[in-house]
Amino acid sequence: MPEDLKAFLLSAAMGGLVDWQSYETARHLFGVSYPDIEQVVLEQGLFPKRYAAQRQFFQPEGQLKLCRARVAIVGCGGLGSCLVEMLARAGIGTLQIIDPDVFVESNLNRQFLCTADSLGRLKVEVAAERVARINPAVTVISLVEALNGENGVDLLAGMNVVVDALDSIPARRELGHVCRKMNLPLVHGAVAGWYGQVAVQRPSDDLVSRLYSHPGQPEMEMPPDNFSAGVAAVASLQVVLVVKVLLDVEPLPANGWFSFDLREVDLERIDF
Repeated sequence: MPEDLKAFLLSAAMGGLVDWQSYETARHLFGVSYPDIEQVVLEQGLFPKRYAAQRQFFQPEGQLKLCRARVAIVGCGGLGSCLVEMLARAGIGTLQIIDPDVFVESNLNRQFLCTADSLGRLKVEVAAERVARINPAVTVISLVEALNGENGVDLLAGMNVVVDALDSIPARRELGHVCRKMNLPLVHGAVAGWYGQVAVQRPSDDLVSRLYSHPGQPEMEMPPDNFSAGVAAVASLQVVLVVKVLLDVEPLPANGWFSFDLREVDLERIDF
């Protein structure tokens, strides 16, 4: 990066914070991208003003880790819509969104990226447009594909964390297998009505296969059994776990998962 850019950003900072107008000016003056500007800001020990409310949680070094992170979201429906929104606002540098489907009317009650105007459009395209409006410093890679055992290694190459936002148990098992093969951490989430669960499958582990070990288990997320609050609750916990994995700030539960019942407002940790 040009030394002049570094000097400009240091001079533009107020109380250690760099505002969005300074990003715009730097982009015009130096011809660099928003993601590159953000990385330079954080490398100088400064903090983007848009993240000021989370400065106490992450500090510049933690926010820089998030900026450099590459996270794959597999599925862009109910869970995926929420994940895209929250991870972009948190400042995850690269989001790779994988989903082959389009929005349909029955998605409107719970899939936050779905609007009347987006019906019939590819979910990943709508997601990329949303991220561009929320946080142009985030790079989005949109893949109109269904991940499976054959293409999974190629689709997830270069990722740091994978997030399960699928609605099919066979697809979840395949995703868990691919992540185990690639030694990638997988943040699992599932929701059915009032009930949900989240877990972290550590690299080389087979937690998802053990969660769904019974061949006759019913599918999760079959409409109309979900509503927006349950979906958002699961996705919020997944985002927390993604950040914990990326920052490695606290030990994560091994061989266990979190199960919750929104009807009773009850959260329980369960161990194998």
